[in-house]
Amino acid sequence: MEDYEKLLGEAFKKVKPCEFCDRFEVKKVEGMHEGTKTIVTNFASIASHLRRKPEHVAKFLLGELASSGNIEGDRLVLTRKLTSAQINEKVEKYANSFVKCSNCGKPDTEIIKEGEQAFLKCMACGTKKAIHDI
Repeated sequence: MEDYEKLLGEAFKKVKPCEFCDRFEVKKVEGMHEGTKTIVTNFASIASHLRRKPEHVAKFLLGELASSGNIEGDRLVLTRKLTSAQINEKVEKYANSFVKCSNCGKPDTEIIKEGEQAFLKCMACGTKKAIHDI
């Protein structure tokens, strides 16, 4: 038993502590411009990474970016010319409002509806917070 504890102590000395371990990182948009349109080519991937329906993410982004647009396959087509920084800012805002738990900060959440009210329920800590539906 002493050998085990000695080996365990040596292992702890060799392991470097994690100073910042954030396993959730919001994906950055990839896209292009076609005339006055902005096309987010990795939109389906972003929505999948956030574990939200593409329609929900798109509705939020269209409202926040004051643009009309639609989902075409895996892409989001916006009718305005926007920079990736503008879109990334709004995707981050979406993640903070509809993905990350306000209590523990983890992304292990789901949107549930009870009657007319929508809630963000955290699977990690159990917090249930009322959210405005888009």
